[in-house]
Amino acid sequence: MNKKKKGFVIPEEKGIKKEKLNWFLRVITLGDRFSYQDFFDRLKKGVVDFLIVFFGVLVSFGVEQKGEDFDDRGRNIDNLINLRNEMISMKEYTQIYIEQNKWVTDMYQRLYDQWEVDNDSVFLLYDEEVTEDEGYYSPLTYYPNLDPFNPPRVVYEAIKLDGTFRFLGPEIGRIVNETYDGTDLKYLMINTDREERIFVNQFNDRLSHKWVYDIEDDINLYNNYWWVKNRKYIQKDRFLRYNLYNRLELWDQIATQLIDYDGFLDRNIKTLDSLVKIKEAEITLVYWCLINCGEEFN
Repeated sequence: MNKKKKGFVIPEEKGIKKEKLNWFLRVITLGDRFSYQDFFDRLKKGVVDFLIVFFGVLVSFGVEQKGEDFDDRGRNIDNLINLRNEMISMKEYTQIYIEQNKWVTDMYQRLYDQWEVDNDSVFLLYDEEVTEDEGYYSPLTYYPNLDPFNPPRVVYEAIKLDGTFRFLGPEIGRIVNETYDGTDLKYLMINTDREERIFVNQFNDRLSHKWVYDIEDDINLYNNYWWVKNRKYIQKDRFLRYNLYNRLELWDQIATQLIDYDGFLDRNIKTLDSLVKIKEAEITLVYWCLINCGEEFN
């Protein structure tokens, strides 16, 4: 039997008995009594816990999103740098091709200009750098050769395949597309391949269907004496001379296209170079923000 001690008052138990509550309050009541004070204390604690978790997830998502944006910017600037470097390689290739096209055009122009000269060595030219046959050779020996214009495009093709082309943005994407898939490059590639091949095929057909029957000895384009021996017959071949004339016209057209494309590359390289510097400054700023935001959240 419990007895009250003198000078000490036992307070009455707080709250309402669970049996006197409605069904909803009975569900949320812990123990055998319900207290409004206890209920609101637990409610406030629950709200605080929820807000802590909610804002924690929100902050985590924000940091993660900034990290993804940072990675996207990183991929973008890598693409820009790689494309700029490849365009520099394309420009170097184009300049070499310009010199080569000029050398070939000059060589065959000399041959065309002296076509009707009454000289047994009319189809031979001299070049001090040629070590065989005392420096003499016939340009027509190499007439069937082709060298299609094909600048490096590895980076561009890789970016198209891996799906990161979208990071370049519409304006840069347009510049890159015009550089790699534009009409200027396509015409150059067509003229130095398909169009030139027409003249080469005509030359080969001429040898196979006419020369081989008209010239008594075997066709030997690599023998200088053969060109000397048969020079009068070849001089009379107006079809071949006309073929050379048209090919020279094509080479002149290609020369103009090459110069234009070289200038186009130069402008685009400068544009990408400026953008790389801007993007590098942006990525530095994003990195600073990411680090500082991370420190604040911690």
